[in-house]
Amino acid sequence: MDTSERGRAADNRPYFFLSYAHTPPWGTGGGDPDHWVHVLFRDLCDHIMALTDLPAGATAGFMDREMRSGDGWPDKLSENLALCRVFVPLFSPRYFTSEMCGREWYAFNERIVQAKTAGAGDVPAIVPALWTHVPFDQLPDSVRHIHIEHSPFGERYLAHGIYGLIKLKRLKDEYDETVLALAQRIVRVAHESPLPSSRPRPYETTPSAFKPRGEGPRSIHLTVAAPTRHTVPENRDTRPYGEDARDWNPYHSESTRPLPALAEELIRSLDYRITVSDFDDGHSVPDLPVADGPDGRGGGETDQPRHPAILLVDRWAVHDEERRGRLREFDMAAHPWVSAIVPWNRADLQCHGEEGLRLKAELELVLPNILEHGRRTDCRVAVTGVPTLKAFTDVLPSVVAHATRQYLRNAAAHPPPGPRGLRPRLMGPHHPPPSDAGPDHGGEA
Repeated sequence: MDTSERGRAADNRPYFFLSYAHTPPWGTGGGDPDHWVHVLFRDLCDHIMALTDLPAGATAGFMDREMRSGDGWPDKLSENLALCRVFVPLFSPRYFTSEMCGREWYAFNERIVQAKTAGAGDVPAIVPALWTHVPFDQLPDSVRHIHIEHSPFGERYLAHGIYGLIKLKRLKDEYDETVLALAQRIVRVAHESPLPSSRPRPYETTPSAFKPRGEGPRSIHLTVAAPTRHTVPENRDTRPYGEDARDWNPYHSESTRPLPALAEELIRSLDYRITVSDFDDGHSVPDLPVADGPDGRGGGETDQPRHPAILLVDRWAVHDEERRGRLREFDMAAHPWVSAIVPWNRADLQCHGEEGLRLKAELELVLPNILEHGRRTDCRVAVTGVPTLKAFTDVLPSVVAHATRQYLRNAAAHPPPGPRGLRPRLMGPHHPPPSDAGPDHGGEA
């Protein structure tokens, strides 16, 4: 056996994590409402043991059925999300309203994003399966980019899902074929696109990848204030910079991707629609609604962005006098729902010493309002200097959530465009004027 075969044989991590929405009991005296999910899990494990060389006693897959009522189950859940090779979400209408499922999805997808950031390329380690039929237009935005390979399983699978196949005795053969094909795909993805393990993400602080029930589309804007390799100060290392501010990669020793691209992907996985701009383009927070000023031409005091916003800023950006002035103006006009993140790589020697302290003090003078607002939140590290890539990915969801809360709390609601109608008024009872007409004039007798 060669070295690579010995390495693969020693990898006894579970092949899959089965993520499903728990069905609530609907009456007294009923059985386990998730019984059939457990049947599917056992069948998948049987197939995977037959298809692989996992040793006796190894765990083929993981589901939370056995440990939901025990102590320490959040830790167990997080450990398996950090270890399992493939994530298998069981799609159903209930799945996308479950906060627990949303947290599981986000934690596993974060592993994929981290692997891509380290240079692994695309890792298709999420393998969805239909538990019941779900129309595509009901899928959250955070899910639609995932390749969903359902067609090989047949029309009845698409119409009824695995639940329908397992419940109808006449479709038993199709159920068996579907589950075997799903197990084969799990094994193939695990071997062809291996996903490294990661440190467990604390379940309690893991955000959900699905927006809350009844909430409409969520949007956010990310503005990047950073030099390019052509505008960076003369003594500054150019490796973190590119042709555009959006190419900025302060953690270049850890990541092969620009930080704005990583942030965009992580925010999108939180079920947001995100736009990204370069601060130097002059559109720091786009999509301003035009408010009528005194002359009817717009530009009134109620102008404000339509979305919460995040400023991703490099301290070296304040070296440029003109940009420094525009950042100061931006800070003076910023609303409470504009938050900032200040990446500051502790492995970058130029970020330390007298120069680092000077830049930190300069940024405090340029963005006093935004930075002070950030220090009063539970994600203070975002504005005091985010030292590592892991710290950045940890704090980003909290900053997004805070900016969104501030927007919902403080942003003024605007009426829809179009002419304004008269406001209705409550009137008292109407009494017709007295009439002198008698019976001879057509009145009632």
